[in-house]
Amino acid sequence: MRTPHTDKYDGGHDLVEYATGQGGDDKHDEVEVRIINGNEAFNEAMIREPPRPWTWSTLQLYCACFIGFFCATMNGYDGSLINNLLANPAFLEFYQGENAGIWAGIVTSMYQIGGVVSLPFVGPSADTFGRRFGMWLGCLLIIIGTIIQGVATQKEGVKQFMGGRFLLGFGVNIASAAGPMYVVEVSHPAYRGIVTAIFNCFWFTGSIIASGVARGGANYSGNEGWQLIIWIQLLFACIIFGAAYFLPESPRWMYVNNKQEQSKDMLTKYHGDGNPDSEWVKLQLNEYEELLEMDGADKRWWDYRALFKNKSTCYRLFCNVAISIFGQWAGNAVLSYFMSKVLATIGITGKIGQANVILINNCQQFCWALLGANLVDRIGRRPLLLFSNVGCCFVWLAMTVSTAIYTMSIPSDPVAAADVPIGTNSVAGVVCLVFIFIFGAVYSIGFTPLQALYPVEVLSFEMRAKGMGFSGMAVAAAGMLNQFAWPVSMDKIGWRTYIIFTIWCGIQSIVIFFWIPETKNRTLEELDEIFNSPNPVKASLAKKRLGFDAYGEVVNIQDI
Repeated sequence: MRTPHTDKYDGGHDLVEYATGQGGDDKHDEVEVRIINGNEAFNEAMIREPPRPWTWSTLQLYCACFIGFFCATMNGYDGSLINNLLANPAFLEFYQGENAGIWAGIVTSMYQIGGVVSLPFVGPSADTFGRRFGMWLGCLLIIIGTIIQGVATQKEGVKQFMGGRFLLGFGVNIASAAGPMYVVEVSHPAYRGIVTAIFNCFWFTGSIIASGVARGGANYSGNEGWQLIIWIQLLFACIIFGAAYFLPESPRWMYVNNKQEQSKDMLTKYHGDGNPDSEWVKLQLNEYEELLEMDGADKRWWDYRALFKNKSTCYRLFCNVAISIFGQWAGNAVLSYFMSKVLATIGITGKIGQANVILINNCQQFCWALLGANLVDRIGRRPLLLFSNVGCCFVWLAMTVSTAIYTMSIPSDPVAAADVPIGTNSVAGVVCLVFIFIFGAVYSIGFTPLQALYPVEVLSFEMRAKGMGFSGMAVAAAGMLNQFAWPVSMDKIGWRTYIIFTIWCGIQSIVIFFWIPETKNRTLEELDEIFNSPNPVKASLAKKRLGFDAYGEVVNIQDI
């Protein structure tokens, strides 16, 4: 029997030590010391049962998560779709539109409006019927919206096209909320960070496919090229729609919906590699029993009180919404939705040239996003977010200067500059193009992997579905500003728009530094320890000294 006693260590901190009682053996003495960030139970499980990433059951779980990744692919496809459509003269001629100004803002914003309207349906769909059903329902609406959008005729005009985009936004918001919830809840705790971070990296798989289809369609004359882009949007929605029923359900959802045995079976198969006594199975089931609300607000579709019931839940929701909005307002929307207009300001006006730049940029961003996903558990969430925001601030500053210099070199003769405003300072134009690619790299390393991971993991289970609905609404609302404000701004003040992004990225960096806590090295339930503390940021960065015995059990815990 071990009995604890208190000693002093390193300047007066309390050190809890365990000594063996009568008949004890020295195997329970401290034989190893580790300084850790995160929760001691999580780190103890990592030592006693190191996870094996390539077992058959783990590979099956990766495949299930891979299907969930396609929710991000659908979102990325639409982001690049509208970008490529606005760069397609046949599309603009068919609907008598333009790639900047109010027309572009209204057409693209219908997607965001659909996302805002979907808010009341996100929580109930994923809470009542499960995370798989949320993805399935979202994909059903996407399929219907794509068909409405695809069959829109010139006679019906842009109204039917916008109606289809509204339904697309509605469905994508439900699927984009259910997707990361599903992935983060079924993933093994040791790999939750990187797997869920990869989720949003698949935004670029959709973006690259859309850009590639648009590039191929650019060789066709008439409407076939841009209509092909629209119909390919059905592909991933149909895959998820058909596969969702066969995926394993979230163990947390099953546990709080009186399916404890099924929850344990899922954990045993996929997290314990068939061993019901696995450290990871016992750790999670103990935390479910202790921390999950069996009769929480997630059982009542109308009850949103869980999001605001105390300081801790409000702080969680603030972190969720802040990162969701910051990911939209770093200036990436201009380079995602209105790249055609941005490229035109530096003299790249040809359809083929613009399609090539958009495709290359999407490919390089995907590579940088995967690098960032591999860093979320190694260096943490906060460092990546700070790097991206501070980096974007400096990149926008450079973009402002180089674009201003290039613009000044455009001939003042209204006849010479009427249709193709090409400047004479080619160096400034090339520099600006280089910084477009640098922005994509800096943004993708931090923001892309964390836009899905961080907002979903900071919410408790009771909050998660409805909170992700708020996250989706925040993204859609922020996107509406992007769609209405920035095309008009690019049309009226051009490169001066970049000054706004320079200042705002600096503000985002300050908010992240002072108020956004670190979340690595903890299970989802262990994050309660951070958000229930008086200072969540300080608590999340605190280090502990752990002493382990010969059996790998924690025998000493010291705050340092």
